[in-house]
Amino acid sequence: MRDSVISVEGIAPITHKEGMALAETEYRRYTDMLAQLRPEHWSEQTVNTDWNVKQLTQHVLGFAESNASFRVFAKAMRAGKKRAALKGYDHFIHGVNEVQVEEREPLTTEELLAQWKKTWPKALRGRRRFPPFMRPIPLDFGPVIGKKPMGSYLMDVVFTRDTWMHRIDTCRAVGLQPVLTPEHDGRLIEDMVAEWTKLYDLSITLNLEGLAGGTYVRGTGEEKLTIDAVEWIWILSGRGTGIGLLEKALPL
Repeated sequence: MRDSVISVEGIAPITHKEGMALAETEYRRYTDMLAQLRPEHWSEQTVNTDWNVKQLTQHVLGFAESNASFRVFAKAMRAGKKRAALKGYDHFIHGVNEVQVEEREPLTTEELLAQWKKTWPKALRGRRRFPPFMRPIPLDFGPVIGKKPMGSYLMDVVFTRDTWMHRIDTCRAVGLQPVLTPEHDGRLIEDMVAEWTKLYDLSITLNLEGLAGGTYVRGTGEEKLTIDAVEWIWILSGRGTGIGLLEKALPL
């Protein structure tokens, strides 16, 4: 946890270079966490609707394989949009997620682990080399976020947030203590604080407790909220319920 009070207006956006460093750290931490899973853990239910730990890992692997190969990425987008239209989902990403998990269901846990270890370095390389001409193209992330660039938002930030959040999901499902540090997890949380407070134009003093936390002030800071840093985003992302400020979602 950072000791000094942080002005939200002074939080710098995550650059491409920094984003890739954060991505590498998160991929490594996710890998280390998977190595701690025991055979009985894979069937444990997660907070993610209808997914156990194995299926959640299949989802994370699916996005990593899409990052590693533009062909796989394009195929997943096409299949996901078709599935979403067929089932009437409110956003195509739900179709993408569903297809990703189904396609990797035949993998054993040993095969899943081996495929992940082989894929994540390629995924990192793919994100680093995402075509420059595609980086400014906007992608609709739905309410409340809206349209954001594929490069600076999706590739540099969102995929890392997704892997991070699912690492937390898995740890909570099986009773592991997630590795958290101010330098890595605190920076991811800090970036989410900046986005959340800006989305809702909050004038707030936000005291986030724990190793990934800090005290953040935006505007005059008249609204007050104190909560554990991980629990804060757990609730905002729809994994828990909250009242007042905690009803203002930040989808992950």
